[in-house]
Amino acid sequence: MDLLIFDMDGVLIDVSRSYRKTIQQTIHIYLKHVLGLQADPVSNEEIGLFKSTGGFNNDWDLTTGFLLYLLSISGIPPLPRRKRFSSPDVIVLYLRQSLTNFCQKETLRIKRDHLVSFLEQVKASGGGLKGVRSVQKGLWDGWIYSSGDLAIENLVKRIFQEIYLGEKFSTHHHLQSLFYKDKGLYLREKLLIQRNILSSLHRKMRLGIASGRPRLEAELALKRFKIFHYFDSVVTLDECEEEEKKIFLSTGRKLKLSKPHPFSILKAIQAMDLPHPRCGYVGDVVDDMRAARAARKQFDVLAIGFLSRLSRRKEIKATLLQAGADWIIEKPNQLLRLHFG
Repeated sequence: MDLLIFDMDGVLIDVSRSYRKTIQQTIHIYLKHVLGLQADPVSNEEIGLFKSTGGFNNDWDLTTGFLLYLLSISGIPPLPRRKRFSSPDVIVLYLRQSLTNFCQKETLRIKRDHLVSFLEQVKASGGGLKGVRSVQKGLWDGWIYSSGDLAIENLVKRIFQEIYLGEKFSTHHHLQSLFYKDKGLYLREKLLIQRNILSSLHRKMRLGIASGRPRLEAELALKRFKIFHYFDSVVTLDECEEEEKKIFLSTGRKLKLSKPHPFSILKAIQAMDLPHPRCGYVGDVVDDMRAARAARKQFDVLAIGFLSRLSRRKEIKATLLQAGADWIIEKPNQLLRLHFG
């Protein structure tokens, strides 16, 4: 093998106490502080069920999809159209006023069987946020402000970024934190693949990254764990979005280039400029496996599933194999058994 490319979250970096907790806290803050609703905490398993549906490589999309699901079972009346406003404060005031006559009778609780059934419908409708909206016919879209400018109306992304980045939110986005004042949850992350293993791999082959993280957050982790120098190419959400804009401006077509689209993997391979490389892509969710398989139209790519979690291993392994994994690894040192040369 000439080239090994990694996903970051759940592969290089343990995000169980960062991104996963950020999803949970964003949902809690949006329901309680934006809408005034009480709900039981969302579990890691429930987030995992969303991830395994496919199309939720972007955590902002997953958070939005989960909120839409919760609203659909909350008893709140549908609100299909979203009004435009000039600031987060005005949006919160509008949503609270819209719920003045709604009386929540009991704490919102998720029934696993119902969630599984809902996600099966989402999967049959193409997966991802588009699948959620298709199943719901867009009836609750007006309650969730999850697109547009971060400073004005994208409340989901703003809350998410405030929680994940903490004090770095104001520095990077030049905005005041409105919903969260504590330390950023990125500080809870841990390295999953030890430096000595990455060092051994780096001596034998070229390494790259194809991640759904924004570049700021990818570099934040790579520098913090002192592993940036092991990787010859790093492709992030920023590059996907830049290419999406170029395509839209030149053709008028709106494409989604984040995984399961193979764009980030292909771009990471192309950046190496190797003739006919034999490649591996290491990921932990179905979108990673599908992206690696799709990349085979241009390169020889092995889809490698990585089991980093201790729970639901058999179920996750079966899901990854069904999604097209060629090989499953359960421990990072198994990467050293790859054939080099």
